[in-house]
Amino acid sequence: VTDGVIALYDPMKQKPLGLEAVMEKFGVTPDKVIDAQALIGDSSDNVPGAPGIGPKTAAELIAQFGSLEQVIARAGEIKQPKRREAIQNNVEQIRLSKMLVTLKDDVPVTAPWRDFAVRAPEQAALLAFLDAMEFRTLGRRVREHGAKPQGGAAPAPAQSFAPPSPPANEAAAVNYDAYVTVRELGALETWIARARAAGVVAVDTETDALDATRAGLVGVSLALGPNDACYIPLAHKRPKLSSESGDLLGAMLPLDGGGVAEGDGGGAPSTRKPKVSVGSPPQSALRADSSPMEGEHGADYTQIPMHAAIAALKPLLEDPSVLKVGQNIKYDLSVFARHGVEVAPFDDTMLISYVLAGGLHNHGMDELSQLHLGHKPITFADVAGKGKAQVSFDLVPIERAAAYAAEDADVTLRLWRALKPRLAQERLITVYETLERPLPPVLAAMERAGVKIDAGVLARLSLDFAQRMGVFEQTAHRLAGRDFNIASPKQVGEILFDEMGLPGGAKTKTGAWSTDASVLDDLAAQGHELAKTLLDWRQLAKLRSTYTEALREAVNPETGRVHTSFALSSTTTGRLSSNDPNLQNIPIRTEEGRRIREAFIAEPGHVLISADYSQIELRLLAHVADIASLKQAFADGLDIHAMTASEMFGVPIKDMPSDIRRQAKAINFGIIYGISAFGLARNLGIGRGEADAYIKKYFERFPGIRAYMEETKAYARANGFVKTIFGRRIWVAGIASKNAQERNFAERQAINAPLQGASADIIRRAMVRMADALARAGLKARMLLQVHDELVFEASAAEAEAVMALAKQVMQAAPESAVTLSVPLTVEANAGATWAAAH
Repeated sequence: VTDGVIALYDPMKQKPLGLEAVMEKFGVTPDKVIDAQALIGDSSDNVPGAPGIGPKTAAELIAQFGSLEQVIARAGEIKQPKRREAIQNNVEQIRLSKMLVTLKDDVPVTAPWRDFAVRAPEQAALLAFLDAMEFRTLGRRVREHGAKPQGGAAPAPAQSFAPPSPPANEAAAVNYDAYVTVRELGALETWIARARAAGVVAVDTETDALDATRAGLVGVSLALGPNDACYIPLAHKRPKLSSESGDLLGAMLPLDGGGVAEGDGGGAPSTRKPKVSVGSPPQSALRADSSPMEGEHGADYTQIPMHAAIAALKPLLEDPSVLKVGQNIKYDLSVFARHGVEVAPFDDTMLISYVLAGGLHNHGMDELSQLHLGHKPITFADVAGKGKAQVSFDLVPIERAAAYAAEDADVTLRLWRALKPRLAQERLITVYETLERPLPPVLAAMERAGVKIDAGVLARLSLDFAQRMGVFEQTAHRLAGRDFNIASPKQVGEILFDEMGLPGGAKTKTGAWSTDASVLDDLAAQGHELAKTLLDWRQLAKLRSTYTEALREAVNPETGRVHTSFALSSTTTGRLSSNDPNLQNIPIRTEEGRRIREAFIAEPGHVLISADYSQIELRLLAHVADIASLKQAFADGLDIHAMTASEMFGVPIKDMPSDIRRQAKAINFGIIYGISAFGLARNLGIGRGEADAYIKKYFERFPGIRAYMEETKAYARANGFVKTIFGRRIWVAGIASKNAQERNFAERQAINAPLQGASADIIRRAMVRMADALARAGLKARMLLQVHDELVFEASAAEAEAVMALAKQVMQAAPESAVTLSVPLTVEANAGATWAAAH
């Protein structure tokens, strides 16, 4: 780029980039870009650069010293030790990097430059090449756009083959009247042909339940451009009204033109997949009827038969030359898979947003629409009603359903056009392509597989918990001196702080005493038996309601298994979460948690296998903070907590008392989470001064950890986010808050997020590779669950040893080849008839 002479054309933004754009991107003028790139490096092209020097630092160094050679020559003048060492210790590597990023400008060019201007293609040669390479879709487009018109005129001009400009109406207001309801197979085939020609189509499903493993498909929507969207109803039912009162009855009249091939059950009322927030419908979209059913029973219910529509859509949805765009597409993948359709390739706007802004906001369609498009979509309640009056989507009249469903696809495609280019602009394509986009089909398969539950074990355990809760309740009444509702936080607060006068009470905004777990923990640590009894009761009550009762209700009657749903974008760090039911929070270190895991069983002749990373976040801390003693301990396979205790307290490892090791373990894990002296004191049951002394001594023994923390907090304050070793951005809300409590919390998040996030990235990489690895090895095992650092498989007893060996191999090698860790990853794998036995 030479200002005023040569500009670079950006096809994403569709505009030339000059001096200002280069400065904005690299922080240096065009003649210094090579110097900056030599310092920054490029892992995708194996350009090493200077370790730890990013774009911002490179620009600062070049601005300070004038050129790369001056940066090298005067490196001793750099005040920051890490920057100085990165330059001084890598001079040859930096010079090699400059050679690698420097484009050769002395290559002889024999053709005049004018010969490189855009011109109409040589159609015969182009088609011969495309046919030989089997580029059928491109060949079809060339024939459509480049065919000679009648009269033997010349082929279409060159601009027919140039990248299309963004539609002029990209920012156009949503026009519900433009949406089309597709009721006939011929019309559907026209839309499919248009989608093939476009090469990109937004796809969304509407169902009669939120659980993708049970939901019946009700309809499909497609979008090809702004306001260019359709809805294909497939299984809507005509409501029948009582002749006397007009009330909606459970019975359904037959449909006109095609029965309901799937999903005949009534379904749960709340049936939209999780991507919508509450809001009011645009008046142009819906009539102002007082009920979603009133006055619409004479409407047209003609629909394409399910089997015919699926047969028509399947080739499009599986066509590798057509990109399918979805919002939370994992749900749609599962729904289509139950109809024999494997959707690929695809993009997911929820995951694109998550990569760009994880931690800044939620990533549901409604929120993204309002944030990026300034448009508030129709909500599910607008079309299906609220509360007890709400109906499942198959009972929503087609006329209403069409506006709602087509808008989903329309908005999704608009979001994709707005967000996808930013991945390249913000250098996050690799994060999306390696950590996010490959995972939805993996998780969808796990959700469909589910895990078998022994309801009898849960029933007996639930009864035992109830009996023990009764004993705790009697004990609490005796300690309080009177009966009270043990489940009432208000009554508990009055007992503890008004009647018993215990210290440490604080009131909430409502004026009631706070009795959350931290308050009760503090009182229990001070020796107050009532607080301990209340904690014991609450733990059992939570386990009983969340697991021993809820899990039995969650069993799918068709499969006899529990099918959880994994959320990809609900945490800030990249960790997955498990919902409906949540299988990730079963206590692992308590007897009660072990007994709950006994209810998770394998099919006859099979075993469950648990493969778990050992102390992965501590290992990542040793790598990221470059702690030589910790790295050596992991390399030698030492007991890391005993080693830490030995370093801190001078006790030989072989004579390590269990209480000293326990204290070191609490400090090790507490440091990862930026624990305060107050928090450590509470965890260990010691004085705050003693805890503060422990933390200071820890940092004295491992000074690199303190440096890592301070550098990470500074980076977060400067940028608003932190990054994992794989490049994932984790935005840290509140890092610049003027409120000290909010800021301190954000700083603790910033310290832990790169470690927890890297741990999440590693297990994601392992999961993506696992299915192919099992298939290549000829193993029929299925991956069922992911619980933080653990993967759970089901395999035949005969395959168990092979599956465990393969799981360990894949999981331990997961960071490669993106990152080479300076500490080994260790995976422990065990098999058993139950999940508890596999631990």
